[in-house]
Amino acid sequence: MRVALPLALLLWAVCASVSQAWAEACVVHSQSERLDVKVCQQNRSIPARLFHDGFCQPQLKDQKVAVEFMPQCPGGAFGICANAQTQGTPYRQDVHYYGVASDAAYLKPFCEQQSQGQWQTPKP
Repeated sequence: MRVALPLALLLWAVCASVSQAWAEACVVHSQSERLDVKVCQQNRSIPARLFHDGFCQPQLKDQKVAVEFMPQCPGGAFGICANAQTQGTPYRQDVHYYGVASDAAYLKPFCEQQSQGQWQTPKP
């Protein structure tokens, strides 16, 4: 699933660049021939319209993308980047990662260094 990691980071960056609404979350599920990535963004400070119409509407070439809005992110994430800042903006969000738990080895440093977030590992 190493191929999924760069896409997960790209997906996060694209989604993060246009994130969420107060007390709202979106699950973004992206699929291609060799890839299946699922993340959930939970808004902390992004204006509602920008969250809904931008952050949660990634445009990923050659991939099928499904977006579902909900009040909060569902359980089952292997990791959460809490209070992550979207590069170039003052906005904050929590990004929940689902799928291959070993991807945390790459996502945790990205979370802490690039996004200035705090990595959390939920208890099963």
